[in-house]
Amino acid sequence: MLAWAAIDRRHFRHSTPIVSSLHPQRLCALFGTMQNSSRFFSSASELFTPKHPGWGIPPIWARRGEERPVLANYAKLSAAMPSITTLDNLWTGRPHTIASALLESDGHRSIVDPGPGSTLETFQQNLQAHGIGVGDLNAILLTHIHLDHAGATGALVRENPRLAVHVHKNGAPHVIDPSKLLASAQRLWPNDLQQLFGETLPVPAENLRILEGGETLTLGSRKLEVVYTPGHASHHVSYFDQAEGIAFVGDTAGVRIEGIPYAMPATPPPDINLEIWDNSFAAILERKPSRLFLTHYGYSDNPSEHILLFRERLHRWAAMAAEALRNAASDSVATDSFMSATFAEISQHLPAGEAEHYAFSAGLNLSFLGLARYLRKRATAAS
Repeated sequence: MLAWAAIDRRHFRHSTPIVSSLHPQRLCALFGTMQNSSRFFSSASELFTPKHPGWGIPPIWARRGEERPVLANYAKLSAAMPSITTLDNLWTGRPHTIASALLESDGHRSIVDPGPGSTLETFQQNLQAHGIGVGDLNAILLTHIHLDHAGATGALVRENPRLAVHVHKNGAPHVIDPSKLLASAQRLWPNDLQQLFGETLPVPAENLRILEGGETLTLGSRKLEVVYTPGHASHHVSYFDQAEGIAFVGDTAGVRIEGIPYAMPATPPPDINLEIWDNSFAAILERKPSRLFLTHYGYSDNPSEHILLFRERLHRWAAMAAEALRNAASDSVATDSFMSATFAEISQHLPAGEAEHYAFSAGLNLSFLGLARYLRKRATAAS
């Protein structure tokens, strides 16, 4: 909170020391991001320039000595200023595992990948911490329909029936009727599906906005280019904000926790295809983003280096899976061999706690199953 004197038009020249004395996290709490706070205060001198005598007289509640929030109407003002906020969904209680992106611009609010149903309450709390609720959202932008990215969508639409849900055409039928998606997930997580992902509700067809790639979405004053980026999934798209230089790439660029210089593959069945994935890397690099936003987890600030190193590791892991399949007596033994080898690699780059976090986020056993399916399909096609 700031006292009225900090934004009194008559006394605004005295506000800078008060503002600059605030801890950065408090400014972020007020304005969503440090970037937003800088934008606000850099333009505030014009906003609060005296225009006539008495212009800066504070309201009655301030003259009475009562304290009020600096921006009582902050929710509306923050939505007017273009901003991107990372929301940590704390999947299974772990920070920096699944991120949603809150995009605000000229009163329009959208979410990139709301996460699974199991983190719905945390997601709602994250919104509330920024002064908004589910009913204030306008759109959900799905990079793909895997449960850790999209599982909460139906519950959010039930709470806010006005929500537009943008999804690739290949994924749309499974958002309308998630029964096949859930049956597939049940086979992968026979004992933990509910705990990991919670409830996955259907989305009414009338809420869907079907994507193919090549569209431009207008969200307030923000424009996002939609690019079809399969490889991890046949229904995967990425969203490019050219003005901000940010590409929201879902799982196309793997798992890399913000601030840690290591990116690893996540290759669950059934759609892994490395040749198609390489084309998606090229599509991202052609657009020259300055930053990538990964659902697992956060920003990566050197897209070219990130994708180069990630692509090398993706193809190397495919070779490791092929070797495990050739040398093992069974799929179970091959899975164990692959998981041991990949975890050893991760541990070379990360301390023990972070190595376990990465392995959990990506699911090494699932990565083997996805690569093994891809390798067998490729061998069958070649024969």
